[in-house]
Amino acid sequence: MDLQAEKGSIETTYRERLERFGAARRLYERRTGQIANARVAVFLIAVAFLIVGLADRNALQPLMLTLAAAAAVGFVGLLVLFGRNAGKMRRLEALEEENREALARHRRDWQAAPVPTTPEFAEQVTFARDLDLFGRASLFQLTCTAHTPMGLRLLARWLVEPAEPTVIAGRQRAIADLAPLLDWRQDLAAAGRPLTQKPPDPASFVAWAEDPSWLAGRPWLVWVARLTAAATVALIALQVAEVSALPLWLGPLTLNIILSVIYTDTIHRIFAAVSNRSGSVRAYAGLFAALSRLESRDATLKSLQSESLNAERRLRRLDTIVGYSDLRFSQLIYLAVQWITLWDVHVLSFLESWRRQSGNRVRSWLEALAQIEALASLASLAHDQPEWVFAEIDTRLQVIAAGQLGHPLIGEAARVANDVTLGPPGTFLLVTGSNMSGKSTLLRSIGLNVVLALAGAPVCARSLTLPPVTLKTSMRVQDSLASGLSFYMAELQRLKEVVDAARPAERPLLYLLDEILLGTNSAERQVAVRRVLTFLLDRGALGAISTHDLALADLPELAAAARTVHFREHFAAGAAGPVMTFDYRMRPGVAPTTNALKLLELVGLGAPENNRPDDRTNV
Repeated sequence: MDLQAEKGSIETTYRERLERFGAARRLYERRTGQIANARVAVFLIAVAFLIVGLADRNALQPLMLTLAAAAAVGFVGLLVLFGRNAGKMRRLEALEEENREALARHRRDWQAAPVPTTPEFAEQVTFARDLDLFGRASLFQLTCTAHTPMGLRLLARWLVEPAEPTVIAGRQRAIADLAPLLDWRQDLAAAGRPLTQKPPDPASFVAWAEDPSWLAGRPWLVWVARLTAAATVALIALQVAEVSALPLWLGPLTLNIILSVIYTDTIHRIFAAVSNRSGSVRAYAGLFAALSRLESRDATLKSLQSESLNAERRLRRLDTIVGYSDLRFSQLIYLAVQWITLWDVHVLSFLESWRRQSGNRVRSWLEALAQIEALASLASLAHDQPEWVFAEIDTRLQVIAAGQLGHPLIGEAARVANDVTLGPPGTFLLVTGSNMSGKSTLLRSIGLNVVLALAGAPVCARSLTLPPVTLKTSMRVQDSLASGLSFYMAELQRLKEVVDAARPAERPLLYLLDEILLGTNSAERQVAVRRVLTFLLDRGALGAISTHDLALADLPELAAAARTVHFREHFAAGAAGPVMTFDYRMRPGVAPTTNALKLLELVGLGAPENNRPDDRTNV
């Protein structure tokens, strides 16, 4: 199968799966509705037989009661069947949504694809806003299939914090192994979808799991609860059986009530912590169940599987215990059971027993799950973009070289790829061209693909080799009324961050500067840009700068170091006048034309002038 056919088959695959899961879900919806109706009917029949049997003491009474019992058994069976069908229906709904969202991501339909929640730390990374890493129409939206808070945070961290070459190589192998496993990856994502609605705080759950036992400092309370519960029940039974005429059970009952008043609030806070912080324990158990079904020979994936061994079984046990604690929400029943048995103490004893056995494993379970979700997200990208490749990361390299580098967020139909080289140290790429010709898009293409490469993900290129680098950008600089910053001062602060990163460090700096220092006049801007670039060149940084200021290429201090490329526009006659188009092809040399005045004409803000400024004038 050629590459074009393979890419077409991916969209076809998602459409077919969407239709198949949708049809199966509708079938289960009908079945579930039928079972619900049957359940009501059987319940009414059981009640009818019971009423008739109890009301009419004749020869048919045993038969009526037997039929009532049989109908009750049937009702319980229908309840079980209803639960199973509802569970399958929910799973099919989740799979349907996974394929609908995958199709939207593949088409770059940013309105239809979900926008993952951006972790707070990621919003503080300056190049994230410049490169569209997060938010709508972002790299995070394109790649993320994770649903747990840990998976979301880890994937975001991978995008903003470059990994070491050995770690990158391990991720690449794991991603390549997961990419063809579409069924498994979607099963994993579907299992995690219940956590999307009310994402729990796993850090707090881990803290509870690793905290010291509350009951360990009050061991007597468990024994008192056991003794008073047994005594209360036994003494009530003796009075009911008329063995004892005195209400001796009031003694242990009173003690239970006193202990409840003293400790209920504290114990309920613990219950709330476990229940709220673990979120849907059942959903986490389902995720670990999916992880246990992964069949992989990759060492990284097998290690993550072994790290979470038995997690599913232990979490289902925790889910059962948490269910016991929910009795507190049924007030009348709860008060009776609590006062007679000290129910809360017994449940807390079960919880702390679970914590002793499994609490020290929770952190490693969740970390393993987060890594699997992050790897599966990047594997989905590798599956959906079969023409993309893994980058070669080598500390010995001094040049970033890309063949047919494209912008990952632009759909294939509109994407234009170019061969790009940055370096060696002591040189920089000077990108010129007219408005809207593709200069900023080229810089973002470089930045986004470097981010993908250093995360271990496939890149939008035919080939990409680079050393490990520290990425810094200055593109979408904004002034700030709240901070009292002018646009120029905001730019200076961003450039200081770039320059500081170029000082002696383990990794060379990769800088991407888009039309910097526009907040000052042309003469001073040239001086300032020259100083910044000279400093970066002296420190051996690699980078590219886009500009409208064509005179930069002629500055003596920069001319020898500048590798100039440009984008250009094309004009053609149209029904309403000249039409401007762009081919977004990068060409060597300085841009021969500008289009600022032509754009004024096209929007009706100026007429053609006989004495048009020279094309090399700064605009």
